[in-house]
Amino acid sequence: MTESGAQSGPTTLRIILGGHLRRMRVAAGISRSDAGWEIRSSESKISRMELGRVGLKERDVADLLKLYGLDDDEERERLLALAREANNPGWWHRFGDVLPSWFHSYLDLEASAQLIRIYELQFIPGLLQTKEYIRAVIQLGRGMIPAEEVERRISLRVNRQEVLTRASDPVRVWAVIDEAALRRPIGGTKVIIDQLNHLIEVSHLPNVTLQVVPLSIGGHAAAGGSFSILRFPESDLPDTVYIEHLTSALYLDKLDELDQYTAAMESLCVAAPQPNKTREILLDIRKDFEA
Repeated sequence: MTESGAQSGPTTLRIILGGHLRRMRVAAGISRSDAGWEIRSSESKISRMELGRVGLKERDVADLLKLYGLDDDEERERLLALAREANNPGWWHRFGDVLPSWFHSYLDLEASAQLIRIYELQFIPGLLQTKEYIRAVIQLGRGMIPAEEVERRISLRVNRQEVLTRASDPVRVWAVIDEAALRRPIGGTKVIIDQLNHLIEVSHLPNVTLQVVPLSIGGHAAAGGSFSILRFPESDLPDTVYIEHLTSALYLDKLDELDQYTAAMESLCVAAPQPNKTREILLDIRKDFEA
């Protein structure tokens, strides 16, 4: 079994365990229907368990392991421990009052990713935002938000950013940012200048690569909007495209969809100046604000 990383949350652990159960079921020649009967459930429940889309009760996992003929006590205990761990809430659980339910899975996947490729059209990517820029984004179009809620939302995003600098396996981020996002003075001139300085600073991190898509190139392959592609070290976790809307999000992992978004990202990277030009571009934009 693939060992789960220390950063894995409940969503990724469910997917890893579900993939392992699926392989064991297939190797044992047992149908989903028969497996569902064993745990007093249905074929569709087994399918959702194997895809990691529902919680896995420890008792159900134990019954399935027995049905599949697992006689290795050490392996059995490791899988049951994984089932218990998968039922623990993620670190973001304490922010549940300011966190939409559809975003929970993304936070889990983000923390478990090995590489996140981001194209951002309107804003600086969340993992690279300063506190004051975060504050300005949170307040956009929302009127007066209670100060306590604003601070909790800022704390949530700052906590997310720890994936970049954690001691164990920091996430690699390759962000392609549209020049329009860098020139949009969200929060005012001082906030955007500080944000540009922060981007210059984080561009020195060995696990962060930045590119800027200049306005001068006109249209491009990703003109449809912002998106992220997440890649994981675990073989059971497929690459996932994440697209956020105002009140929901899409998680795409079908091969044809992944291929289209990967091709769009590659086109962006080719169209944009090379990463070694990014700091020069950021300095030029900063000068325009300072003028």
